[in-house]
This record gives sequence, structure tokens and C-alpha cells, in this order.
Amino acid sequence: MKIDRRSFLGLGLGAAAGVAASPMTWKLTDDISIWTQNWPWTPVPRDGEVTFDNTVCTLCPGNCGISVRKIAGRAVKIEGRGGYPVNDGGVCLHGISALQYLYDPSRIKSPMVKKRDAWKTVSWDEGLALAAEKIKSLRDLGRANTIACVAGSGEGTIAGLYRRLLMAAGSQNFYTMDSMDKTWKMLIAEMHGFDGTAGFDIESSDYLLSFGTGFIEGWGSPVGNFMANSSRKDRNAKLVQVEYRLSSTAAAADQWIPAKPGSEADLALSICSVMITENLYDKDYAEKSGKNFDDFAKLVTEKYAPELITRTTGIDVPKIKSLAAGFARAKAPLAIAGRGRGDAAGSMMEFAAVHALNCLAGNINKKGGFWMTKDADTMIWPSLVMDDAAAKGYAKAAAGPGGSPDRLFDALTSAGEDETPVEMLMVYNANPCHTLHDAGTVRSAIEKIPFVVSFSPYMDDTARLADLVLPTHMFLEMGEDIHGCASSVKKVTALSKPVAGPLFDTRHPGDAVIMLAKAVDGSVRASFPWESYEVAISEVMGDTWDILAKDGYIKCASQPPAFRPGVDFKLLVGYDGPPAPLGDKKKFPLILVEMDHMRLTSGAVASSPFAVKTVPDTILKDNDILVEMNPETARQTGVSPGRMAVVETPVGSARVKVNIFDGIMPGVIAMPGGLGHFGGDNRYIGGKGVNVNELIGPVIDPVSGLDAAWGIRARISRA
Repeated sequence: MKIDRRSFLGLGLGAAAGVAASPMTWKLTDDISIWTQNWPWTPVPRDGEVTFDNTVCTLCPGNCGISVRKIAGRAVKIEGRGGYPVNDGGVCLHGISALQYLYDPSRIKSPMVKKRDAWKTVSWDEGLALAAEKIKSLRDLGRANTIACVAGSGEGTIAGLYRRLLMAAGSQNFYTMDSMDKTWKMLIAEMHGFDGTAGFDIESSDYLLSFGTGFIEGWGSPVGNFMANSSRKDRNAKLVQVEYRLSSTAAAADQWIPAKPGSEADLALSICSVMITENLYDKDYAEKSGKNFDDFAKLVTEKYAPELITRTTGIDVPKIKSLAAGFARAKAPLAIAGRGRGDAAGSMMEFAAVHALNCLAGNINKKGGFWMTKDADTMIWPSLVMDDAAAKGYAKAAAGPGGSPDRLFDALTSAGEDETPVEMLMVYNANPCHTLHDAGTVRSAIEKIPFVVSFSPYMDDTARLADLVLPTHMFLEMGEDIHGCASSVKKVTALSKPVAGPLFDTRHPGDAVIMLAKAVDGSVRASFPWESYEVAISEVMGDTWDILAKDGYIKCASQPPAFRPGVDFKLLVGYDGPPAPLGDKKKFPLILVEMDHMRLTSGAVASSPFAVKTVPDTILKDNDILVEMNPETARQTGVSPGRMAVVETPVGSARVKVNIFDGIMPGVIAMPGGLGHFGGDNRYIGGKGVNVNELIGPVIDPVSGLDAAWGIRARISRA
């Protein structure tokens, strides 16, 4: 496949025009070389009929509707889909560059088996037979409970099929990657007794109080948030950002509150204290509809009065009182938590402290407020066929309790040399070797597993450690059901569609797992009565399928405003602060935090070459990652701007370049996430920078059982 300079120039300028018409807040063309660099693996389209296909982008949880322009049947350009509820024609940088993922040279072109650290190409029948034989062997030995699967998400029919395979085989070891949505779901159940998901009506709020949320860095629905931000002045809405560095969100805010890192929950509770003391809260909701309010009020007024926490937070008393007054007197105030892009679970107590502000304001299930909505229960699965091996295996506890992959890999790390809680691991739509904290330990844990199967389109950080790779389609080559839009009140159930034929010998991930189940045979095969994924989804989705097949999506109705679950403040009554970052303060006097950048992805899939080329020199210079620090921190540590340095933490070290920035607090250093990927054959993303997750260790939240780490103790010295 070949592309010349003129053809690429045309594609690039067309893409840039699409971004310019979208609600973007960044300058895309800061590196002129992006228009002149040839990527030879991107094909030149032939002349022919121009058509458009609509589908859904799944590169992030925003799940935007996109329109793919095709010439003679070949996809050549991506734009936002006009009228789609989530993004209404807007599209982000990663969405427009999605075609580069289709033609990525690191794509796995056929099934492969690792033999003596070398890859050998095999047929699908051979690959499936190997995986099936391993499952059958473990079931025959009574160790079905040592089969595990890590998936990117638990939503949708594809994830449901992988979970079903585990259950039919006899294992509870199905894990999904942690995220703020998991934490919010747990918090809603704890504080409201409601089984549902969180939604933030940002576009209707007139006072948005954000505690470290990367509102413009890709949090929630990126394009939806860009639109909400661009309309803020027209709506006379105010954005207040609480954050220890001047992020893009903080820079765009009406007010930046540089609270000390780790003190966000204390600040939220102090604002609660002022609202209660000065009678600025909704008594009908907080008191009459609430439980344990008096105990909560006593806690915050006695322990979190502004005078008591001003030193902890670095925010003076008048400022705290002003924040309380502004929030309480707004018509539609909204407090949000979920640091950065929201990929991490975070501390449940911190989320609870922030959410207490919404509860005191009484803006629950109201326009411009915090919404709790039930997920549309559209799936109808047939009963499982469980034989003795499955029943006995499933009766045994999961290797890592709580459904968090961190707990799974911790169990693997803690196991003795002659024992392993996992003998077979399947990975789908996830890259734990890059996205989990203490990534080096995660790699070591995976290397202990006797048999690892990767269902991935790319030779990523985790797939390269696998024993068997069964390559799946990338999202433009496949259809699937997509549920919701991260942290949005716009609940959409959509059906994506393939807009390009499979380029290589790959399979739909739903078909791959059905084929594997049938190869296992017996009761496992009987639990998968469908001949294909297309048949499975049409039956499992029931009546919803006909609507999706016809219209492409269903905009689900939100809960009516009259539906307002009460609140129980009991969780906060025993609050004693969020989990502290790892490390000894004397040995590691600084705090290292991860910072998100809209031009870099931090999920399972690495950023496209197009996106990486737009990253500024303050983030990535050649192949060197830059660490951001205050001039005072640089003077104290003896490092110089633009020079190499070594960052050390309790879990790792890395060589970095120094970037001096007045907008970050002294004592805090920040490194961008989303770099340091294994690139395989793609030299445009491989070896760029280092993975900040190699340096930050997990901190398991005592309430949720999820990883609550937001930073780690560190030190820096000259290289």
C-alpha cells in the first residue's frame, strides 16, 4: 500500500477542516511537518462513487456518532455525524484519525502462536483448537476456576459473551478495567440505594464545580464537553476548577482554585460545612429525604470548618466561603469528581465528599444537576448449561475479589512459585500491561501465567506477552451494540456497523468467542446456541434489535424529574481522609502525578501517528518525555530546563527531560499519560517517551476495593 505526498496532503487538509468545524479548543496545525510526512502504509483511494456510512466511534467511552466518507467503497475520511445525540456533528482529533488505526502496521494479520519466543502463523482452526484444548484440560483436572478473562468493559453483548464463556467453563474470574464510572455506580448504590449510572447535566448547569476533572482533557464525552464549554458564556454559566496545576480545563475556567494535591475531599467537605452552618442547603432533600444527616453535619462543622482545613488545602477561609456561597446560590449547581480523563477509579470517599455538595444543593435528577438513571435492560440471555465441572469451578471464589484486575494481578504476584491462581488468561479490548499502575509488576504477573490468549487487533503491550493471539477486527470493520455515553445524561443505545471490509485474516470478537466455545464442546458448546455473532445479538437484544437495525440508535428517556431517590450520608460519617500516595516522605519528598492531554489516548489503544505528531514539545521532544515542575522545585532539586533528569518512585525510575512551568504547585511534578507504548512495527508510536504507569503504584481503596491511586511519592535528580 502506498501514498504519495499530494494524496496525503489532501487527506490531511480534509481532516483538519473537519476538526476546525468541530468544537475544538486546541490548535491542530502547530507542527507543519504533519502535512509533509508520508505514512506509506496508508493507501491512496481510487477514483469512484462517493458514499457515506454512519457508525459509532469506540476509541473512548464518549461513543460519538461518526460519518465515514468512502470512495469506490474505500473509507477515506471521518467526520462527526450530524444530529447524533452525543456529539451532533462534532468529532475529536482521535476520531478523525481513526482510519490510521485501520491501516496500522502493528495490526495482527492472522492468528499466531509463540514458539520459543518467536511467533509462528497458524490457521484459525489451529489457534482455536489450542485455546479450546487448554480450557478442556483445566476443566477435566477440576481447575476450571483458574481460567480468567480481562475485558475493557462489561457493557454490551460482546463482553456478555466473554463473561458467559467463563461462567459456562466454570470460573468467576471475569474482570473489567477500573474507571470512575465503576466508582460512581458503587457510590450511587451506597448513598442512594439505587442501581444505576451517573450522569452530569453539564450543558444545563450554571455553576460547575470541578474537583480535578479534565473537563477539556477528554473526561466523559469529550466532544459533548467541548460543546458545553463553548456555550458556557452564552448560558452565563460559571466553571470553577479545583486542581494543583493549570491544566487546559483550569486555564479555560472562570476561576482556578489551586488546592494542594490530595486535599480535594477536605475542601469539598469544608464547603459542605459552610453551606450547613450558614443555612445554604436544601433542607427538604438533605434532611427530610436523607438519613444520618445530623451525624454528617456534626462531622463537617466540627472537623472541616474552613478555619481548620485552610492549611491542609492551601485555600484561605474567605475563598472557601465564597465557593460555598456561589455554589449554593446558583440555580443549577453541579459538583463533579473523577480526576483527569476519568480512566481511574479514584477514592470512593473523595467522590462521596464531592457528591455531598450535590445532595446539599438538592440538585438530584433535576435540569443542570446530577442524574441517576437505570441502564436499559434490553438483553435477554438464554439459560446456561452447567455440567459438574462448571458447577464445581464456579462455586469457588474468584482469584481476585471485587472484579478489579488489580486484585487479580496482586493475587498472581503474591502466589508462590509452585502455585498459580490463574492458569489461563484471556484478554479482550484491554491492555493491562500499559494502563494499570505498576505496569512492570503487571507484566511480571502475566508472565507467570502458563497460557495467555490475546483477542486484539494490534500487537500491543499485552499481546506481545501472549502465547496465542487470535486477532479481532478493529472497530471500523465490525458492528456491535454500544450502550450509553460516559458520564452524560444522554443515554443512547446504538448499533455500530462495519464501514470497511476486514483487511486481514481477523474475526469479529463476538464470532471468535462463539467459535472458541463450540471448539470446547460439551456443555460449553451447548451454552452458545448461535451460529454467529449476528445471530446472537439479534436474539439477545430482543425487540430492541429491530429498532437498532432500522434506525442505528435509540435515545433512551431519562428518569422523570419527579423520581428522586433519597440520600444516606452514613458513608461519610466515618470519613478520615483519602488513601495516601505510596512512598516515604523523607526519602521521596515530591509527589508525581499523571496529567492527561487531549492529544494522547490513555486507554487500550495507543494514539494514532497523526495525533502523536500534534503533541507539543512541552510533552514529547523527539522520543523523550518531559516532566513538568515549578521553577522553585527545579531550584531545590538542582535540575535544569531542557536537560535530562531521573525520576524515581517506590516502584520504578525513568529518564526524562525537564519542563519548567509556573502553573504547577511547588513540590508536585507531572508526567503525561498515554506514552511509552510498545509499537511493534509502528515506529510512529513505539518507543515514544515512557509509560507513567511504570512509576505509579496502585493503592487499593478500602471502601470500593478499586485502585484509588492519584499519584505517588517521588524524587528527581540530574541524569
